Amino acid sequence: MADPGQAAADAALKQAEQARNSARDRMMADIGEGACATDGDYASSKTILVRGCDPIMAERAGEMLPPLLGGVTIEAATQDDVFFELLNSKKYDAVFFAPGACRWSAARKPIPGGNAETAGWSLDDYRAKVSQLQPSTKIVETCEEKDIVPLLRQALGLR
Repeated sequence: MADPGQAAADAALKQAEQARNSARDRMMADIGEGACATDGDYASSKTILVRGCDPIMAERAGEMLPPLLGGVTIEAATQDDVFFELLNSKKYDAVFFAPGACRWSAARKPIPGGNAETAGWSLDDYRAKVSQLQPSTKIVETCEEKDIVPLLRQALGLR
């Protein structure tokens, strides 16, 4: 006979996962709200480094954004060790701090995925480090998903 406590726990976990996915679906819809693409958009030679908090959102946005941004390459990191390894590995056209990271910073909470060096950092600290490592790279940040595409298009010089 099935354990009723386990069945209830399984149902609660399934409901929580559905709620997380629903929130992610809303965020993806909000990203699309700010989107526009024109035939003259060519950014396939450009690369954006994204620092986010949610690996699933990073993967989904990494698939959705390139066609809206002229074919740009998106590289994403949700952990600072990976973020700084990528940042030190090559020149980026833009570094984008995803809305989740911006909201954590605005709430004066540590951005998930930090390491011993970045423990307690705000976006001000990240901005300073990016500027130190890549002075000519544009830094983009927003707390609003609907602003992602317009801000990144502007940073890439797209119409």
